[in-house]
Amino acid sequence: MNPLFVQTVSLRFRLTLALLLAFLLIVLDHRLSVMQPTRMFLNSLVSPVQYLAVVPEQIFDRVSDTLQSRRTLRAENERLSLSMLEMQGQMQRFQFLVQENERLRNLLATEAREDSLRMVTEVIAVDSDAFSHQVVVNKGTAHGVYIGQPVLDERGIVGQVTSVGLTTARVLLLSDQSHAVPTRSERSGIRVVVQGVGDTNQLELMHVPHSTELREGDLLLSSGLGGVFPEGYPVARIQRIIRDESLPFARVTATPVAALDRIRMLLLIWEPDGEFQPVYRPLQRALENLRRNGQNASEEATELLRDEEPDATEQEDAL
Repeated sequence: MNPLFVQTVSLRFRLTLALLLAFLLIVLDHRLSVMQPTRMFLNSLVSPVQYLAVVPEQIFDRVSDTLQSRRTLRAENERLSLSMLEMQGQMQRFQFLVQENERLRNLLATEAREDSLRMVTEVIAVDSDAFSHQVVVNKGTAHGVYIGQPVLDERGIVGQVTSVGLTTARVLLLSDQSHAVPTRSERSGIRVVVQGVGDTNQLELMHVPHSTELREGDLLLSSGLGGVFPEGYPVARIQRIIRDESLPFARVTATPVAALDRIRMLLLIWEPDGEFQPVYRPLQRALENLRRNGQNASEEATELLRDEEPDATEQEDAL
């Protein structure tokens, strides 16, 4: 006989248990990063949907490019030719400065700085959350991308990688409220921390004293402190300094050098002697790894067979 009233677990107990499990997962993920493989798997799972979502925009851009008039293309060609001529003149001066810098470093017996490795990537999605400034790019662990990697555009620093999938990665922009970059003034060398305020056109300098020598218009470069961003890349330009004696620090705002609201093509940066290195042909490298693993497996099998042959011979002699 079935009872009419079955005693079940109360909803309050279920809610308490769920909250405790959620809190435990948050603590473990924060301390031990136990959910990192799960996030990487989910990013790899969602990446095909992100690629399909950006296909119409890419088709529209290609059609609009093919429909450009011949006059527009000719004017752009002339402008690029003049720009290239100007850049070549600057490059000659740059080569002279590089050689002079190397001579001075040799005199001071200091190590020369190696150029960083770069890879171009494209933005395929933008975070729709108004309180989080993030974008998704079409490079992932298959290309050597890692968490904390600096990301630039043609003007300066854009942000850093916060999560990685197999073929995609999520980039946290400078303007996000949780992002901060150690910088120094190009003119005076004063070190300050630049933090996002949730606005793509404005940043804020933290804990600047009223007696600071910073000026409006000063260019702020990455200082290299913290080990995330290499030294010497443009970050922002000081826009306004307000010295209110009623406040403990001066209020200093800056404008990002990079156009954070119009980014499309970005640069991923690797250190030449770093732990992670770029993979420019991931498919070819995967095939080489499979071939190498197959060769290693065949060699191990051959060695096992060779080891078994003497044992078989000894058993026959014993018989």
